[in-house]
Amino acid sequence: MSDHAIELQGLRKTYAASGNDGPKEALKGVDLAIPRGSIFGLLGPNGAGKSTLINILAGLVTKTAGRVTIWGFDQDVNPRQSRAAIGVMPQELNLDPFFTPRGALEVQAGLYGVPKAQRRTEEILRLIGLEDKAEAYARSLSGGMRRRLLLGKALVHHPQILVLDEPTAGVDIELRQMLWANVRQLNAEGMTIILTTHYLEEAQEMCDEIAIINHGAVVVRDRTENLLARLDAKTLVIVPDEPAGPVTVPEGVECATRPDGALVFSYHRSQVTADAILEAVRAAGITIRDVATEEADLEDVFVALTSTKAA
Repeated sequence: MSDHAIELQGLRKTYAASGNDGPKEALKGVDLAIPRGSIFGLLGPNGAGKSTLINILAGLVTKTAGRVTIWGFDQDVNPRQSRAAIGVMPQELNLDPFFTPRGALEVQAGLYGVPKAQRRTEEILRLIGLEDKAEAYARSLSGGMRRRLLLGKALVHHPQILVLDEPTAGVDIELRQMLWANVRQLNAEGMTIILTTHYLEEAQEMCDEIAIINHGAVVVRDRTENLLARLDAKTLVIVPDEPAGPVTVPEGVECATRPDGALVFSYHRSQVTADAILEAVRAAGITIRDVATEEADLEDVFVALTSTKAA
């Protein structure tokens, strides 16, 4: 058995011409392997190909070319087994308004062929915090409750892989924290999690590894900490004891003054050391009250990798 939950080889998807537009190649030969038991981030700007990729995994979109293996099952050879291995929490709130949460979970389990004796409806209702709303019609639930119910529906068939497509879009902080607590619990129990999100701080906090897709291709894939280390830019913030005059900085260093009087030095650590900047500050006769450094975050990496247009 492979160590990978999902393996994609040469995955392509081309949509037919529409109107005056020619064919659109949404995925351009994607190769990607997602480790079992990981929390894996799939990031990219709008139109990058993320939704197409997820819909292919879910069996909702037919690929044009390539190979998709889910939990060891080739999607072309064993479509039912590969589909049963994955659960998808979609971004859209597509719920039948006349079903109760308990009814919706029971129907979903039935669609997957889960025998009644093996259904975990009550356990899932507890997990998603809808026990007290189990008999309420879905149309009466708040937006956050409906999103939790989508998570429950994705779990009814005991999937080994859970795909979360923008799970916290438009939800409040309390629900976001609850969702992430659920995700961590599921992952601790061995479930592989694939996450797409526009909240890059979430991906930075949650994901073991991240792949960034742009223009239908994977532009980078690495462990989260390695991605952050790729950016050489660094910022040194110095708070002087009293208003400071000009500082003669080393070549390659930019200096600015914030409204609170703090001096901000931007530099590349491969070219300049923080010690050299501190020496320049001392040479200017400035007494330092406080000093701090600011590292790049995932948003900086994302912008750097997706800001250029594909050739």
